[in-house]
Amino acid sequence: MTEFLEQCRTVIGAQYVIADATDMAAYLTDWRRRFTGKALAVLKPGNTDEVAALVRLCNAHRVPLVPQGGNTGLVLGSVPDDSGTAVVLSLTRLNAIRATDLINNTMTVEAGCILQHVQEAASAADRLFPLSLAAEGSCTIGGNLATNAGGTAVLRYGNMRDLCLGLEVVTAQGEVWSGLRGLRKDNTGFDLRDLFIGAEGTLGIITAAVLKLYPQPKARLTALAAMNTPEDALRLLTLAQAHCGATLTGFELMSDFCLQLVATHYPQMKLPFAQSSPQYVLLELSDNESVEHAEALLERLMADALEQEVIHDAVVASSIAQSKALWQLREHIPLAQADEGKNIKHDVSVPISDIGAFITRTDALLATAFPGCRLVTFGHLGDGNLHYNVSPPTGEAGDALIARQDDINRVVHDSVDHFGGSISAEHGLGAMKRDEIRRYKSPVEMRLMESIKTALDPLNLMNPGKVV
Repeated sequence: MTEFLEQCRTVIGAQYVIADATDMAAYLTDWRRRFTGKALAVLKPGNTDEVAALVRLCNAHRVPLVPQGGNTGLVLGSVPDDSGTAVVLSLTRLNAIRATDLINNTMTVEAGCILQHVQEAASAADRLFPLSLAAEGSCTIGGNLATNAGGTAVLRYGNMRDLCLGLEVVTAQGEVWSGLRGLRKDNTGFDLRDLFIGAEGTLGIITAAVLKLYPQPKARLTALAAMNTPEDALRLLTLAQAHCGATLTGFELMSDFCLQLVATHYPQMKLPFAQSSPQYVLLELSDNESVEHAEALLERLMADALEQEVIHDAVVASSIAQSKALWQLREHIPLAQADEGKNIKHDVSVPISDIGAFITRTDALLATAFPGCRLVTFGHLGDGNLHYNVSPPTGEAGDALIARQDDINRVVHDSVDHFGGSISAEHGLGAMKRDEIRRYKSPVEMRLMESIKTALDPLNLMNPGKVV
């Protein structure tokens, strides 16, 4: 492989071909630090043409490549396996915002742009890019597109597939498809854009995208409501949609155990209620009319929910600082669970109407099969996406739980399937769920996916071992 690496150095510069084991380490270990792969090198191209040239070299030398953005994924989709035969293609140097069109409400950005930087650039132009998730300070647009990321505002704005109008992609053969069209209507054949979004780099490498922008809302209001059951949360969702319509942009379910974990590990974050409740909903309104209009909507909603005994308490943020404090409670749940120790994560979706039944059924199944396990249940109730995570019993180390991960996954995933759901709502399949998905997709669906992979990447060099 010496000749291959020398040719890579010629294409992108020697300083951007990292072959030292110590220097490569951060690119080879997944975000949760559960797995470390091996690689020939980490390649850091600076533009689309260099990406294409590197892909052609990989084709010529039959070298697999693993595209990588911020490496914040949770399913081993952005790290190589332990064979040491692949290269990691880091796209972090492709970080330019190429154009902003305020009339078309679009922004053209490169794949290595950090999500938070895109949000800030949109805000500076008096626009909103609504994708928001916990890793936004380090995840990249390319990774968001590759996994079809969702986040906290899917209820109003949709996931990344809904937020993207066009792509630029380097194909598995090293050709460049320039599909950076800011069109909301383009009915001219197969939708290649949607094919590459969510494919986790297994069909081609996304190098740039045209993203949708929205007007900045005139007001944002945040409230935290306390209730007894997930069914009550669903009743509140129905009320909120009736009262608030499209102004409802966030609706997050959190169990009491979630917030107790946050309070334990981050005591500076005060819980706003004197007494705890079994369930909470964090909701947000984004109003394009006025603060007064948003306040009136929220006031009527809370009054109606209290009168109907859907909720029994609520707090409404009266300042930006208070709103941030409420959202920090939600955003620190995964961090607090990690501080608590090893755990098993599930990123699942079920029909919204079945969420209460799913939680009740699956909680009972796990309590029987794994006595004492603690369930950290939270997520985007408004779009049916739950992070249904399992922690070991109090006082026990996580190693015994991790040893039974396959058994726990079977209980959770079979229950998801029972309700017609999906075992991956927004994290993707990666390597972690590649084999698992075969239990739940039909042979016809798997053959269709495999046919697409073979047609676009016949040498199986694009992120091999992931998705299919």
